[in-house]
Amino acid sequence: ENGSHTTFRYDVLDRLIQETGFDGRTQRYHHDLTGKLIRSEDEGLVTHWHYDEADRITQRTVKGETAEQWRYDERGWLTQISHLSEGHRVTVHYGYDEKGRLTGERQTVHHPETEALLWQHETRHAYNAQGLANRCIPDSLPAVEWLTYGSGWLSGMKLGDTPLVEYTRDRLHRETLRSFGRYELTTAYTPAGQLQSQHLNSLQYDRDYTWNDNGELIRISSPRQTRSYSYSDTGRLTGVHTTAANLDIRIPYATDPAGNRLPDPELHPDSTLSMWPDNRIARDAHYLYRYDRHGRLTEKTDLIPEGVIRTDDERTHRYHYDSRHRLVHYTRTQYAEPLVESRYLYDPLGRRVAKRVWRRERDLTGWMSLSRKQEVTWYGWDGDRLTTIQNDRTRIQTVYQPGSFTPLIRVETATGELAKTQRRSLADALQQSGGEDGGSVVFPPVLVQMLDRLESEILADRVSEESRRWLASCGLTVEQIQNQMDPVYTPARKIHLYHCDHRGLPLALVSTEGATEWCAEYDEWGNLLNEENPHQLQQLIRLPGQQYDEESGLYYNRHRYYDPLQGRYITQDPIGLKGGWNFYQYPLNPVSGFDPLGLKVSFQGDESTQKTLKEAYKAVAETKFGHKITEELESSEHEYIFRGLRKGINQTCYDDTEYSFYIDIDNDHSSCVYQGKNKACAMKPTLLSVVLAHEMGHAKGMKDDGTDSMANVDKYENPFRKELGLPARMKY
Repeated sequence: ENGSHTTFRYDVLDRLIQETGFDGRTQRYHHDLTGKLIRSEDEGLVTHWHYDEADRITQRTVKGETAEQWRYDERGWLTQISHLSEGHRVTVHYGYDEKGRLTGERQTVHHPETEALLWQHETRHAYNAQGLANRCIPDSLPAVEWLTYGSGWLSGMKLGDTPLVEYTRDRLHRETLRSFGRYELTTAYTPAGQLQSQHLNSLQYDRDYTWNDNGELIRISSPRQTRSYSYSDTGRLTGVHTTAANLDIRIPYATDPAGNRLPDPELHPDSTLSMWPDNRIARDAHYLYRYDRHGRLTEKTDLIPEGVIRTDDERTHRYHYDSRHRLVHYTRTQYAEPLVESRYLYDPLGRRVAKRVWRRERDLTGWMSLSRKQEVTWYGWDGDRLTTIQNDRTRIQTVYQPGSFTPLIRVETATGELAKTQRRSLADALQQSGGEDGGSVVFPPVLVQMLDRLESEILADRVSEESRRWLASCGLTVEQIQNQMDPVYTPARKIHLYHCDHRGLPLALVSTEGATEWCAEYDEWGNLLNEENPHQLQQLIRLPGQQYDEESGLYYNRHRYYDPLQGRYITQDPIGLKGGWNFYQYPLNPVSGFDPLGLKVSFQGDESTQKTLKEAYKAVAETKFGHKITEELESSEHEYIFRGLRKGINQTCYDDTEYSFYIDIDNDHSSCVYQGKNKACAMKPTLLSVVLAHEMGHAKGMKDDGTDSMANVDKYENPFRKELGLPARMKY
């Protein structure tokens, strides 16, 4: 797009062996005879990949040193993956049910010298009869239960035995009312299914949305102000016009053809800069930037305007990375003296699990220097979603909307209260006093598992008949076992609901009494414009998937760090060209697009549309057959986009010229399915996940041809139906 080129080389088997990017960065790949990647080179960074006899990856080494290690059970299921991060052993453990579904994930961090356990975080999952993950048990919280109807439409949410959120839906199953205590959010849609309005019982946060014929959001109106948006022919955001009672501001966004920011032509009319050929922005109105050979930002320094006498007081930010291009060390200096320093730990999946920060302070002698005492923050994850943040004062936990990166509920617990909840499990209590002499004894793992299940049933006041029979066979009663259990302390917790915009960016925190106890306003790129925080609540979530780091001003975004001032990432996209031509770009229309993983945008449309499509896509990916399809799509050279219908397209289809899936989410997609031997098939509504599996078959090149036009149905749709236990489709 900027006139630069990226080149590729392939071997005789059409396998990629070398890639040279727009900026000259060269990466090479080596495969064995069976096609497995065994060695990669990235500007001198050499990585080797090791596999077992079943072709499962077991180890990765970088520069001859072991990086990640993978472990599997006898069924071939991944049970743990570990590595060293800043000398700390960080491990992720997995548990499954008999169907191979994930039931638990635990992250642990051990001290680099003593190997003492410094941090652990566990999340458990349970499934209903339909196979939906309707119950989640966050670390140190009561179970989160999702109440559903029909094929899985959300109707409510409970925390333990306490109902928190209720949903009302229309006949198309779209959310029309959300209730949380005295809070009520009413949502309406346009005839085309786009978000039309969101009205609260507090007028302050009412919003009305206007769209153009291209499906672009062009106006958001609220009682306080109106924001209007303009776009280029390619859909890039080019300007924002904000009007209010005493306000009329126009902010243009000038970019080169690849989407890199250029100087504002109104403020810098003499600028001759028209593009950044290598996509590495070297300067803007505020800073000078430097990069290393991997394209990673390494230095950002205050720009001294021309004509200003230099006083050597400019601040310099420095960034250091590990072999996986993850930020591990940050410093900010002035007058060659450190102002702040931070270091970051990651798990083997690249998720940040800890942050240590040292700040400048005055010591006992009166000198200013970095404090010897570090501020430590720990992080806990559920898949790709950051759910727990804990420091020495408080633990903040977030419950997200299902299948989404939009936060729903915030639970804050003081660490002093957490300490009171520490108790032995039933199995531990019995083992510590179960010996004949009153001493300790070690139970076999199967007994520990049974006792853990029994304890969870007793705590939930739902002891199964199977457990009662087992206790009776041991000559015990539920009451006797209860007397052996340590008492349960319920800590004091602050619970708030996140009120978010159409993208999932939090605008307010609402208490169960309906009071707004925190609120903020942001620009389109996630920069904080103003904040009201009378209760001193810590609210660090920004755009979906992002966490604000106060020490650096960056937003951590799962795989990368985002600079909101530039509206782009500080390192290149780990998935390369699959994420777009510009490896640094955030979605160039942040008004409606976002990137929660720091990889690429795969879903487009309003919040409701994206949520529905993501849930259906996740349902496909969680099956063995569907996982293979989604893995093939995600590893291809194209970026596939899932979206709702738009003008000119009135039915579900796959467009192979745009690599786009247009899905009519308001249609029940009825099809004629098997009813039994010698019985005529009957028209039944089709799950949206089945519809996606069918369209993914088209993306893989399969047509609706063959006998009775059933080729794609037979190869892609019906195998997916079979794994879900659904009747086969009999007619096209």
